[in-house]
Amino acid sequence: MTPEAYRMSVIVADITTLDVDAIVNAANATLLGGGGVDGAIHRAAGPELVEECRMLGGCDTGDAKITKAYRLPTRHVIHTVGPVWRGGNRDEAERLASCYRRSLELAAEHDCRTIAFPAISTGVYGYPKGEAAEVAVRSVFGFLAASDLPQSVIFCAFDEMSAELHRRALESFAPPSGEA
Repeated sequence: MTPEAYRMSVIVADITTLDVDAIVNAANATLLGGGGVDGAIHRAAGPELVEECRMLGGCDTGDAKITKAYRLPTRHVIHTVGPVWRGGNRDEAERLASCYRRSLELAAEHDCRTIAFPAISTGVYGYPKGEAAEVAVRSVFGFLAASDLPQSVIFCAFDEMSAELHRRALESFAPPSGEA
């Protein structure tokens, strides 16, 4: 496996419980909370998170902003706004890739050695889960090839199906030992 592949892993867990330097929030453009992972992160962090997010003035699709984590076991929450799936012909893949790149850039700027990502845009935004996993792994792989930080990237899946899609995507970039 390549050095980049060794820096990526896949787990099934509740992202709000992870003791890492940063977790990524699949946020909406207001950054003020919502459903899915966004709501779970806001609930677990406490009301201070929404107060800090109010000062950020929202976030564009494909961009990311960083806050403190308050009551979460992590140091930072990186909020990124993924694209709504509209059939794949409206730059959805590039915008999703940008979510991962911008999140990793912020993590590196804030000296985060470990970061965990949810499956961005695959909930109510409707991005096909297999395609989203491929974009996620490809984007992270490319970033890690050019950066020492973060040292470890976790794809934190909500369920085993999502985890398996991320594992398959990772294997396509990093064949098991002896097959490369």
